[in-house]
Amino acid sequence: MKLQSAGETVPGQVCVGCINELQRSAANSSGGVLMAQERAKEQHRLQLWKNRVQLIKQARTCMNQKMYSEAAGAYEKYLKIMEIVFDCKKNELKPELFKESARHTELTVVASVYWDLLRIYDMNDRYNERQNHCAKQLANFIRFTPIYPDIIRKAEVFQRSAKNPAVIKQFLKMSSASRPRCFVATAAFESVYAVEVQQLRFFRDHSLKKHALGRHFTLWYYRVSPKIACLLDKHSWAKPAVRALLRVLIKCVS
Repeated sequence: MKLQSAGETVPGQVCVGCINELQRSAANSSGGVLMAQERAKEQHRLQLWKNRVQLIKQARTCMNQKMYSEAAGAYEKYLKIMEIVFDCKKNELKPELFKESARHTELTVVASVYWDLLRIYDMNDRYNERQNHCAKQLANFIRFTPIYPDIIRKAEVFQRSAKNPAVIKQFLKMSSASRPRCFVATAAFESVYAVEVQQLRFFRDHSLKKHALGRHFTLWYYRVSPKIACLLDKHSWAKPAVRALLRVLIKCVS
């Protein structure tokens, strides 16, 4: 390209020695070094992403054996890996970072990690600040997962025996304020930000919740919809049909 731009004639073939020399000079240039560094970083992130599964298994084994310090250490390493993979600052992990469908299911794992850490840090007042952070993060992540109702029930029971019940109470308050997602619609349209999901949320908040029957239906929906959403995630071939049915429903209630 440089020869052509200078008006020189470009040969039809280039000898092996010349092309090797060109590759060496490109690799040793500042641009080549930066590209190599970026490739190394990406390889490192991929390796960490693969290693996260082993850390979760290790942590849950420790939880079963009541080795809580070791479990907390493994969980914290897992969260550190998430921060490195998504290139965010310490303690600034956000659900929005997992918007890619390939990593969306990881939201449930992250929420379960924060739930376990919330209970572990409750054992010692020295970790009150960490527990508060876990409560805040759990409230942020749990609304995008199918384990929302299960964790809420467990938290309500745990609040009675917790050393720091105020933290658990605050978590329940934050979770209630953020409200769970429309599980089935989000699974069908594969995005919490889809227009159809927002329309159904609007109908829930401004129509259903104004009437007793609507509120009962909403509570029943929160109990059964996570399982339906999980089935949709496993059987993606059914999503187009569900999307079509939901669009008809939206048209009827608009």
